[in-house]
Amino acid sequence: MYPIALTTPMAQDLTDFGFEALSTPAEVEQVLENQEGTALVVINSVCGCAAAMARPGAKLSVQGEKRPAKLYTVFAGVDTEATQKVREFLAPYPPSSPAIALFKDGKLVHFLERRHIEGRPAQIIAENLKSAFETYC
Repeated sequence: MYPIALTTPMAQDLTDFGFEALSTPAEVEQVLENQEGTALVVINSVCGCAAAMARPGAKLSVQGEKRPAKLYTVFAGVDTEATQKVREFLAPYPPSSPAIALFKDGKLVHFLERRHIEGRPAQIIAENLKSAFETYC
C-alpha cells in the first residue's frame, strides 16, 4: 500500500482527464460484468513507466475521433481489491502494472502489459491503442 499523499497526483493525472476511478471490487463488477460497448481500463502504478509512458500514452490515445465509450482506472498498490477484480477480467494474462486493457461488450479485445509499455515512448503506446480503437470502437 502506498501513501495516499504520494499517489493522489498520479491518480488525478487520469481522473482529471476523464477517466473514472474504480476503487472497489463492486464498482469493477458493476462496470465490467455486463458491459456493453467499449471501455478502456488503465491499471495505474507509481513506477516511472506509468508516469512517462502509460498515463501519457492512454491520454493521447483517447484524443481522436475513434475512442472507447467509457474510460476507467484502478491504482495498483492503492485500490488493491479493485485491481485484483480487474485482473480477473484479464485472464489468462498474469498481473501487470501498469497495464492498459480494451474491452468490447464485456470481452477483453486488446491488452498492453507492462512489457509492452516499459521503454516505449508514450506516442508509440498511443498509436498502438488508436489502432485497436479503429478495429473495435
